[in-house]
Amino acid sequence: MKASRIAAAAAVAGSAVLVLSSPAFAHVSVQPEGTAVKGGYAVVDFKVPNERDDASTTKLEVTFPTEHPLASVMPEPISGWTVKVTKSKLAKPAEMHGETITEAVTKVTWTATGKGVEPGYFQKFPVSVGMLPMDADQLVFKALQTYSDKQVVRWIEVQKDGEEEPENPAPTLALTSAATSASGATAEDASEKTENTAADTTSAADSSDTTARVLGVVGIAVGAAGVAYGVLAGRRRTTV
Repeated sequence: MKASRIAAAAAVAGSAVLVLSSPAFAHVSVQPEGTAVKGGYAVVDFKVPNERDDASTTKLEVTFPTEHPLASVMPEPISGWTVKVTKSKLAKPAEMHGETITEAVTKVTWTATGKGVEPGYFQKFPVSVGMLPMDADQLVFKALQTYSDKQVVRWIEVQKDGEEEPENPAPTLALTSAATSASGATAEDASEKTENTAADTTSAADSSDTTARVLGVVGIAVGAAGVAYGVLAGRRRTTV
């Protein structure tokens, strides 16, 4: 009986942990496909999990930052969804890589034409963006997730340094410096070079081993021929 009670209590506790922790996995988030390098272009995915078990996600609205405007924003077509890109004039023109930008994309909206993101599933919404700012370490995108029952979840809270993660955090894209990206490439090149060197060394060793074996066989053959010649010569002398 005690064992059964302990098992039951553990099961309840485990379920409570899962229920309490589940929202942490249900956030709308943004991640680059590879790296998002400052001053460059990147393809980023807005990942939308369905946190409901009785409704589907039918709409996603992502607001783009105006303090670091992006001149180029191109969403990838997704089957079962329509997409609308909204541009707006900037309150203050921005200088980007020698060019003056007076307007930029301020919102991208995806609307489901079918069932949308059903319970138990997630959907990625890829977007090509650039050029990424040089003077920022991250970009914050605020998102609205609408369900089929018209409920709207607002993922708009900005994470503050030294504080716990907010209940509805805004999707945040971390930017990588060009130097960091270059060092990563150098490390990969060095690793590849090491592998090639090791392969060359192994090949050379195999070649040397093969040569030694061939010379050994030749030596044995020559030695055998010499012995045979000596025996024949001895017989001839004995006969004479």
